[in-house]
Amino acid sequence: MAIQWFPGHMAKARREVSEKLKLVDIIFELLDARIPVSSANPMLDEIIQQKPRIKLLNKADMADPIMTSRWLDKFSGENTSVLAIDAQSGKGLDKMVKLAEQILQPKWERKRAKGIKPRAIRAMIVGIPNVGKSTLINRLAGKNIAKTGNTPGVTKAQAWIKVGKSMELLDTPGILWPKFEDEEVGYKLALTGAIKDTILNLQDVAVFSLRFLEAHYTEALKARYKLDEIPEDIVALFDHIGRLRGCLRAGGEIDYDKTADIIIRDIRGQKLGPLTFDTL
Repeated sequence: MAIQWFPGHMAKARREVSEKLKLVDIIFELLDARIPVSSANPMLDEIIQQKPRIKLLNKADMADPIMTSRWLDKFSGENTSVLAIDAQSGKGLDKMVKLAEQILQPKWERKRAKGIKPRAIRAMIVGIPNVGKSTLINRLAGKNIAKTGNTPGVTKAQAWIKVGKSMELLDTPGILWPKFEDEEVGYKLALTGAIKDTILNLQDVAVFSLRFLEAHYTEALKARYKLDEIPEDIVALFDHIGRLRGCLRAGGEIDYDKTADIIIRDIRGQKLGPLTFDTL
């Protein structure tokens, strides 16, 4: 299955980001800590060019902490500014402004030398749909300013939001990219909720997730679905989970759509523990 989703407002948002770039000092690139590579928009490098950037691995509470540590080390080793955060609880957000101030210190010193008084940092938050931008902004601003929701595509327009006296944030809609070169990227984005479920074949996404769990989180898969051994045949695995969770049609047949929905909801709801789908 090839997963593609590029609504018209995303194309418009890309143009707007490019146009507004000159107004900001720094970019906050919000990523999903469960998929820190798959949730990175490859168009972004082309759009922001040399503008200072901080990568924020959001939803770190939902990600495998060992893998998050490895990803932080990898990004840091590539001379990339990066933080792990959880916008929902506010964990790690205190470091955001401090790191931005640190990165921009040379710029402010050059302005002072010219007699220009420093102003509030102007930052742009960019990221794919449903990565937590609105939740982050609301947490930083201390009130519900930006719309929130776990439906991709909630934020459609740009707005400036004040964060205390030291920062102004420019929110932008989530932007996916027109074509996923790697099919696995599409599955990972679908599994973590970046793409609307209504356009997906959830059985395909569930199959991908079960095979990934079998390879990387075997014991969590066994424990959740009471398996002594994991069946090689994917249909047998679906049948077992369907019966275990009562996903039966009239006559005792397995309801595969319902089974797939339960598997995906279990993963998103952390019923198998914290998981990371981009591996190192």
